[in-house]
Amino acid sequence: MKFLHVFVACVLFVAWRALAAEPEMEKTKFKVSGVCAECEERIEKALDIKEVKSARWEKRTKVLTVVYDPSAIAPDSLQKRVAAVGHDTEDFVAPDSVYARLPACCLYRDGAEVH
Repeated sequence: MKFLHVFVACVLFVAWRALAAEPEMEKTKFKVSGVCAECEERIEKALDIKEVKSARWEKRTKVLTVVYDPSAIAPDSLQKRVAAVGHDTEDFVAPDSVYARLPACCLYRDGAEVH
């Protein structure tokens, strides 16, 4: 009987740890301006943080798909982080000073997308 109690306690402890370790994730998608592979790398790297499980930007559609922990970061904060590295999003414009420092191949505001 003692073995059964210890076994049940261990199973409950392991289950509790598993639930506590994996936060509930959500997915969001939003448009991000960019034109090339360097843009893709920069955009995704901006969200390489512990609150984000994955971030994938699709060059063709200009859509960034993010799987994140909503208890740790808000969707607006995700967009602000991307804008802060020079890429306009649906709701936030990158600072002109940051945009101006992007490599020439990444300058998307001129409308040229020859990449």
